[in-house]
Amino acid sequence: MLHFRPLFPQDQSTLWDWLHIALWDPPPAPLRPREVLDNPGVRIYAEDWGRPTDIGLVAVQEGADAGACWMRVLPEGVGLASVDASTPQLGIGLWPAFQRQGIGKALMLAALDAAWRAGHAQVALTVHPENPARRMYAACGFEEAGLRGMYHLMVARRPA
Repeated sequence: MLHFRPLFPQDQSTLWDWLHIALWDPPPAPLRPREVLDNPGVRIYAEDWGRPTDIGLVAVQEGADAGACWMRVLPEGVGLASVDASTPQLGIGLWPAFQRQGIGKALMLAALDAAWRAGHAQVALTVHPENPARRMYAACGFEEAGLRGMYHLMVARRPA
């Protein structure tokens, strides 16, 4: 049975693992070297998790943490998915054993609902153009809003 729990500061070490998974490159490329998490432009999405405006959920499938969807408001111009100083930038990562089972979509929808309840008007993310998760993001309400380097910027807006 799938349920969700908050992403707590105590989840910090696992959040780094999920962020590492979220840094998707097209096959046959393996995961990037773990040192990529030391890059300041990557660290901003997860370090010191639990700030007052951080929003995150963990998907729990039959008692096991399957993955997380998290978002953070960053200063304008900071982060690849920066839209403005009030739009959270979203990340999502699932352990491989839990991918392609509908868990990611359910998790993302629950996280977006949490963002709407927190008063956010929109949420942004970036995605590699070859990432098949783009279809899932679109099914969750994200629309393409431009390019950031080689990545697609996608934005979901709170339903009216």
